[in-house]
Amino acid sequence: MAKRTKYLKPEDRRILTADVLASKRISPNFVRVTIGGNELADYTPMGFDQWFRLFMPGRNGLRLPTAASNLWYAQYLMMGKDHRPLVRNYTVREHRAAGAGTFGTTAEIDIDFAMHGDHTPACGWASACEPGSTVGLLDEGITYQPPEHTTWSLLAGDESALPAIAGILKSAPRDLQGAVYVEIAHADDTQDLNEPEGVHVDWLVRSDPDTEVGTLVTEAVRAANLPGDATYGWVAGEQKLASGLRRHLVNDRGVPKADVTFTGYWRIGKAQG
Repeated sequence: MAKRTKYLKPEDRRILTADVLASKRISPNFVRVTIGGNELADYTPMGFDQWFRLFMPGRNGLRLPTAASNLWYAQYLMMGKDHRPLVRNYTVREHRAAGAGTFGTTAEIDIDFAMHGDHTPACGWASACEPGSTVGLLDEGITYQPPEHTTWSLLAGDESALPAIAGILKSAPRDLQGAVYVEIAHADDTQDLNEPEGVHVDWLVRSDPDTEVGTLVTEAVRAANLPGDATYGWVAGEQKLASGLRRHLVNDRGVPKADVTFTGYWRIGKAQG
């Protein structure tokens, strides 16, 4: 049996360009940026937690690498700080094919930014970007890959993982069984996740500003009644949250390491955006 890799990448990749179509604050701590353009016709939607590298304008406008392989990063470093684009990883919140768009006739992608203050570079860009601003996009595929022998999925994360969790639940089979734990900073940050009937969603609101990110979701998963067999775990968000819950699932719950996908999107003490 072929070994399952963490990333399931699209067959063909290149750095695409797109234009900002709209930017809107959709809740207290989320800004949705919609991009579109003719080159998005070459983007292959895979659903689930499909993520990409977003290249935003740097100090002197937008300059993009030409390589779609791992060489893109070497090219990025060779540009020098004054010419490098701003690069961050984001998840597709929604993809609309050409003809089904909200703002035009080309394909469109919605990107939800979990706002950690407008002072951070990417969050500041999301808040201030204007229609017509050009960005680059390098598709990196999906990480949500439940093995065939698993029948129950656990999804857990902080607000930075919400777009990915939303994508997973939208793409999931309607007979999926599982539980979702999402930690958010404000009750109004909840979203319609279109979850299957057999999936329970628990919203954990971090109402105390002194509560460290990840505390509530970690405590909730540790206290949860999870099935012992055939469980697949998908955990993402702050680094300590993701690695800590992975250890808990493997060491305390007996979930095989290969049946847990975990990703640290950011780290406390280091600006996410």
